[in-house]
Amino acid sequence: MSSIVNKRTEAHRNLSSVLANYIAGIALSTCALSTTLAFASDDAIRADESNVVTKHYFQSEDIFNLEYVSEARVSPNGEHVVYVRRSNDIMTDSTRSNLWLASVDGKYHRPLLSSKKSYYSPRWSPDGSRLAYLSNEEGKPQLYIRWMDTGQTALVTNVTSSLGNITWSPDGKHIAFTMSVDAKEKPLSVNMPKKPKGAKWSPSFEYITKARYQADGRGVLEPAYTHIFVVPADGGTARQLTSGNYHHSGSLSFSPDSSTIYFSANRSDNWEYEPVEADIYTVNMRGDITQITNFKGLEASPVVSPDGKHVAYARRSDEKVMYKNSYLYVMNADGSEHKNLTEQIDNTVSNFQWKDNKHIYFQQSVRGLAQVDLVSLSGKVKSVAKGLGGTTLGRPYVFGTFHAHDNVVAYTKGRTDRPADLYIKTSKEKQLTALNEDVLGHKTLGEVKEITYTSSIDGETIQGWYILPPDYDSSKQYPLILEIHGGPNLAYGPVFTAELQRMAAEGYIVFYDNHRGSTGYGERFALLLQGKYSSKYDFADHMSGVDALIEKGIVDPNRLFITGGSAGGIASAYAIGLTDRFKAAVVAKPVINWLSKVLTADSGLYQIPFQFPGKPWENVEHYWQRSPLSLVGNVTTPTMLITGVEDKRTPMSETEQFYQALKLQKVETVLVKVPESSHGIAAKPSRMIGKVENILAWFKKYDPSQAPDEQEVKN
Repeated sequence: MSSIVNKRTEAHRNLSSVLANYIAGIALSTCALSTTLAFASDDAIRADESNVVTKHYFQSEDIFNLEYVSEARVSPNGEHVVYVRRSNDIMTDSTRSNLWLASVDGKYHRPLLSSKKSYYSPRWSPDGSRLAYLSNEEGKPQLYIRWMDTGQTALVTNVTSSLGNITWSPDGKHIAFTMSVDAKEKPLSVNMPKKPKGAKWSPSFEYITKARYQADGRGVLEPAYTHIFVVPADGGTARQLTSGNYHHSGSLSFSPDSSTIYFSANRSDNWEYEPVEADIYTVNMRGDITQITNFKGLEASPVVSPDGKHVAYARRSDEKVMYKNSYLYVMNADGSEHKNLTEQIDNTVSNFQWKDNKHIYFQQSVRGLAQVDLVSLSGKVKSVAKGLGGTTLGRPYVFGTFHAHDNVVAYTKGRTDRPADLYIKTSKEKQLTALNEDVLGHKTLGEVKEITYTSSIDGETIQGWYILPPDYDSSKQYPLILEIHGGPNLAYGPVFTAELQRMAAEGYIVFYDNHRGSTGYGERFALLLQGKYSSKYDFADHMSGVDALIEKGIVDPNRLFITGGSAGGIASAYAIGLTDRFKAAVVAKPVINWLSKVLTADSGLYQIPFQFPGKPWENVEHYWQRSPLSLVGNVTTPTMLITGVEDKRTPMSETEQFYQALKLQKVETVLVKVPESSHGIAAKPSRMIGKVENILAWFKKYDPSQAPDEQEVKN
């Protein structure tokens, strides 16, 4: 009995132990589950916090909500400004232009013509009672007039080609404009059999006979010439004034009695081969054309003084170099006694507007920003307004504009964290709009800082800027993106840039510079790349800036990336043939082989005589040395190539040459083709987003800071 009890007692102990272990196991599992849930909850909280922080940074979708002022016009009484307000449409992936009206005193701001259609190129009538403008309201762009007192509008033209340069006559009775007119030119008389009724044959052959036969954004050009027209301001038939197989494009200016229009044109039979040659002419209402100037080079943009005694105009020499300053000249209305009013200004000047009969407003770009100045007929210059810019959303180009009447100057001006708003200057500067506070007011954007340094190759001083990531931590080092501007005779500045702010929002320091060849630093500096683009010289300018930032201790030297478009694409492709310091590159719409580019693109007629020492087959070695393809054997950097399929400026064939060469070298590369896009691959909002997000994805893929397993998944 006792042994049975003992056995039962032992069994009970074993059962108790099993139950205890089971209960303990449940407790441990519950604890583990609780811990797991706690960790998961913490991860979720951190993810939510990360999303909240990220939403306060600039995101790609914000691009659809951006707006900016692109043009302004002061009313003749100086009390109002009509301006063009450009905004993006997420549903149509387009940018539309509407007209808004603001009072100079800042008391009111209201829409004038605002809808899903576009309204642009506003021009006040001389007495301010009417406003002429262009619109696609009924399909093709046409000329309209709005009566300001009643708001009534009238369709003035019904033309089949696009209009430009609309200009009121001083008496308010006519409006002049330029328009392309088709030319009936057939090189051959070909006898083809008659096509049977109902037959479907292949399209007819296309004939090309002109030296300038294509244009980016337009494709192959049909034979046509730009002419000057006038139309009654009250409506009627547009009448062509100019004649001949020449282009009469550019700004127009009436004489005070409304009888004559001043314009610029190259009416030489050799005009196709003379890209920097034009003279000033007049045409009267009967169509009689009179030549006023006959200098070698370019005379353009004539503007008649209010009293009709003088004409201001732009003048540039015909020297066969890639850049020359364009100066403000004044002559008598009959073409006599020419005087250079901006001889002491070492920059190109433009946008001439008479303040009165003795003073002229003009515009120039200086060290990364545009400004408005005033010059007297004696040549005395004073500054009027500074900081113009902000009219390009994507990249920080120095583009801005102004319009003045008497003492009122209206202009486009932004900040490093805002696109262009409307400003006016009378005795003091006043901001009249704040178009992007709803989009950017609650965002943390990257701070833009200036840097000046010397180039390692020859000590040339270079100006640049870098954008810090939002919520920048000075104790950390960040990856760097070098972004190179196009041109090369253009310039960046400290203005808003959606693409580069997007890069900064992803944790990069974004560096851009105005390397030698950039404008706004004088003619000598702009010509430092004559015959040297791209080369070790501009490469040194970029790399010296990169090294200067590394020396500051803010950049991780092992996480460098490079990108650029057009001329910046050339420089990027050339750079990776000279160094392996970049972990990845994105080369956008580049020239890879100058020997082929100048014979296949729309710009060869200019580049061959002005950028090179002669024709490519006579200077093969020079063209080849400037070509990134000559260095492709050195390239090891993973490279993305991105170009518009319809690009005529830097044709897709250039990109394809580099792609095939890199593949033959077994360099990691991908070719991104942008369908239905010309040279401006970021012209549509979604294309701008697609461009920058592809760049970021490529750089992230080759960032050495990425975890190995993450990179393995990406590869």
